[in-house]
Amino acid sequence: MNNNHMKALTFSEFGSADVMKYINIPLPEAHDGEVLVEMKAIGLNYADIYRRKGNYHLKGTPPYIAGYEGAGIISLSKSEKYSIGDRIAFADVPFANAQYVVVPESHIIPIPDNIKMELPASVLLQGLTAQYLAEDSHAVKENEIVLIHAASGGVGQILTQICKMKGAIVIGLTRSDAKKEIILRNKGDFALNIKEDWKEEVMQITNNKGVDVVFDSVGSSLADSFDVTRECGHVVFYGMSGGDPALVDPRMLMDTSKTLTGGDLWSYLNSESERQKRAAKLFQWISEGFIQVAPASTFPLSEGKAAHEYLESGKSVGKVLLIP
Repeated sequence: MNNNHMKALTFSEFGSADVMKYINIPLPEAHDGEVLVEMKAIGLNYADIYRRKGNYHLKGTPPYIAGYEGAGIISLSKSEKYSIGDRIAFADVPFANAQYVVVPESHIIPIPDNIKMELPASVLLQGLTAQYLAEDSHAVKENEIVLIHAASGGVGQILTQICKMKGAIVIGLTRSDAKKEIILRNKGDFALNIKEDWKEEVMQITNNKGVDVVFDSVGSSLADSFDVTRECGHVVFYGMSGGDPALVDPRMLMDTSKTLTGGDLWSYLNSESERQKRAAKLFQWISEGFIQVAPASTFPLSEGKAAHEYLESGKSVGKVLLIP
């Protein structure tokens, strides 16, 4: 930081990773009830790729700065609750892809002493998503049969482990035989390839009854998810990585007594106490060994273009982190 400027990863037009530029911009100003955080690790998410392409909500004006998740050290405090030097993280503060970020005190998640700085940036968004899915959208119970789409992905890996912690039987779906190994490593009971006849396999596993609950982040697969759900079963729809779902017929829901629930993390991170309570529980599960977090791939913030291309390639197993 010099002359009130900082470096940030930005884009001023929408498109491929080529639009990313690492430039000098003015240092943001903290006001009452806010802190200025020197970033140490920033989580890269698919949402940031959607923002760069111009098809996801985006704050500010060009040059745009993506990123909502990260961890760092307070370098200036205008908050009565937090001091310079405190280690903090956040999951829902914009403009995170920069050397410094202004964070409102209501969005601060204190980092416990036993948690390394990179971990919250690796786990908060995906971990808090998996947590509300398995506790709020559908309270997963012992011996329930759970089907998880994209189980080898970031949310899927954590969701698999939370469902196992709760005593469920987990069937994980993925799009390659190589990634089945990831599902089994996360204690999933069955790993299926969606390029094969996975619906038939799910029905065999469940003695033709169907599963109790499906967690569907693909969207375009929603009708298939209902096909493999038992009568009175539940489908939780929380993402559209494969595109928009077909419309759901309410008569089908009535005739089969099935339930459809939508899920979005921002509905649950709606207060300071909710953010801190949920994050503390997540950190505790990690500390107690219920959740193992795959090692992250790190890129310097200045190489954000390469980080975006790597995440889009589908080769990453763990989180992609940007380090200022």
